[in-house]
Amino acid sequence: MCPLTTVCSVDQQCPASPAVLMRLVASAFTVAEKAGAIVRKVLHSGELGIVEKTGANDLQTLADRLAQQSICASLSRSFPKITIIGEEDLPPEEIKEDLIESGHSEEILQKTCPAEYRDLKEEELVVWVDPLDGTKEYTEGLLDNVTVLIGIAYEGRAIAGVIHQPFYNYQLGAGASLGRTMWGIPGLGAFGFQLQEVPGDRRIVTTTRSHSNKQVTDCVDAMEPHEVIRVGGAGNKIIQLVEGKASAYVFASPGCKKWDTCAPEALLHAVGGKLTDMHGNAYCYNANVKHMNSAGVLATLRNHEYYVSRVPQSVLQALKSD
Repeated sequence: MCPLTTVCSVDQQCPASPAVLMRLVASAFTVAEKAGAIVRKVLHSGELGIVEKTGANDLQTLADRLAQQSICASLSRSFPKITIIGEEDLPPEEIKEDLIESGHSEEILQKTCPAEYRDLKEEELVVWVDPLDGTKEYTEGLLDNVTVLIGIAYEGRAIAGVIHQPFYNYQLGAGASLGRTMWGIPGLGAFGFQLQEVPGDRRIVTTTRSHSNKQVTDCVDAMEPHEVIRVGGAGNKIIQLVEGKASAYVFASPGCKKWDTCAPEALLHAVGGKLTDMHGNAYCYNANVKHMNSAGVLATLRNHEYYVSRVPQSVLQALKSD
């Protein structure tokens, strides 16, 4: 059956169709939730299918593979001209139809796209996907560290991000409603959570739990924190910043990739925060950039300049900006 076409007379205002960016974010929202359901299902099956990629701290599971297939195939089907870059290097194969999510968030489509992004075309957008951020924590049962990340970039800048937490509320036990999705676009705002800040007189630094070294700890110490939190997942650490659990995310080492930071950076920017390398320089998210964030990650909700100024010279010399 053909969809009805709305015909407007000359003196009527036809409702403008939503901008490509808003349609893409609205789709990414439901696609991320579908990926979260896949991640939960694999865990409950007990068959994680773990393989080591580069070592014991760099793992891939069946959940990573299926979630990425679902995200990439779903978005490609709805937006065939976008460029999608996913973390997992998967062989091309036929994607099962039950992995495809074709829905979208009606609530997002009702929002007004910032003017600077209103006329963007599909082919101008790059989507960075981490289907399961915090894989090591996932295999160890630290489920609140796990996120699904879908970031959208234009001209090298992160302009929209969706972060889904598949196991949000899991500590509440059986019967709890699991999962939460937050999203943001700089110039529009961020949604799906309550923005909170660490009290101004306290410095709480969040950093890696499984990829630490002397350089990382020296840099954290140089910030003179009142407290240090060590958790997994880049997405999880950005959530700590916007929910008032940490003031800065400090990771003075290569290791993070563009798919780890694109969505979190967009969400953070949408609430006035900042994510850079350790020199204070922005990362570029063009399709042809190298995937590694070679000069570390420094992210804050406020007072970014203070944290940049505290980075030791030895760290700056060791980590060259891209």
